[in-house]
Amino acid sequence: MTEIGKFLNKKSVNKAEIARRTGISTSRLSELSLNESTRFTVQELYLIALAIDTKPAIVLEEVCKNLKLNNG
Repeated sequence: MTEIGKFLNKKSVNKAEIARRTGISTSRLSELSLNESTRFTVQELYLIALAIDTKPAIVLEEVCKNLKLNNG
């Protein structure tokens, strides 16, 4: 499961409702939630945040929490 998938599960949100509110298909939401190699767009992240009534920065921080800068 991806970080966005974990975040959505933790928030106990209904993916069908997110899909309805954002226009992002349920299959795309499932792909974003389950497939580690799938990348989402900034627009998708922003719409998801709005749909779950969360600030986009909080979603971004949660989804990208494992990213680190290179030393050098």
